Amino acid sequence: MFYKPDMMDALADYETARYVIFGVPFDATSSFRSGSRWAPDAMRRASVNFETYNQYFDIDFEDLLIHDIGNFEPYSSVDETLDDLYHAVRPIARDGKIPIMMGGEHSLTYPCVKACAEEAGEDIGFVVLDAHFDLREEYGGIRNNHACVSRHVRDDITDTYVTIGVRSGPKEEWVYAKENAVKYYTADDVREIGIKQVISEVKEYLGCKKIYLSLDMDALDPAYAPGLGTPEPFGLTDIDVREVIRALAPISVGFDVVEISPEYDNGISALLGTKLLREFIAAHAASER
Repeated sequence: MFYKPDMMDALADYETARYVIFGVPFDATSSFRSGSRWAPDAMRRASVNFETYNQYFDIDFEDLLIHDIGNFEPYSSVDETLDDLYHAVRPIARDGKIPIMMGGEHSLTYPCVKACAEEAGEDIGFVVLDAHFDLREEYGGIRNNHACVSRHVRDDITDTYVTIGVRSGPKEEWVYAKENAVKYYTADDVREIGIKQVISEVKEYLGCKKIYLSLDMDALDPAYAPGLGTPEPFGLTDIDVREVIRALAPISVGFDVVEISPEYDNGISALLGTKLLREFIAAHAASER
């Protein structure tokens, strides 16, 4: 089910690990530029660049219990892949560990949220950083398309939901969001009121003790992350995204980074995605000291 490359500083075995990293090299429903299947290993290669010490949190990754379980072997079918991924992630959550997925495309988030929600023992929230609403019921005739993930998480798992960085979608999605009181902040909202105010409002709105946090890298402006499946200009900065991760990691029961297509740049997007993943781990670990 898993085959085994390693993330730098993932030194613990599974039994002792607090954080379990895994890749899912799957991009069968990509609608513009495929290639996110190459992202997990690109992120592992990028991880070699970073020092083990995080001075902001006074955390050394060599002291943390991190395990890289390897890459999940997907099917050609999205439905089979998502079903099998759910059954692979649920034991990780059941064992009291924090699953951290490196996609792959955004459809892969759904089974991870489902597994974490069922093991949390209480209602959880879902916070996603994304340029797109992903509120379609289906796209291209595929229900579990990457462009539909937020809709199905809201319908099937939790409607305690916030998206940050949205700036793209057909008119129907904007209308749906308004009519269904979907909580969202556009990238322009973030610029106008500031990321710290956004974070404060999101925390107050959620009203729950646990969330799943998902980072679609196209939430970022392509100036920061050009190697993506569906890049969208006028996005968030790397600091905006880092601040959200630092603030919400302590209440997160799972995390993912998705939609990097490393063939379309010179490693910048994988480098940034890996650094943000490490910020998540450091922020979460610091909250448990």
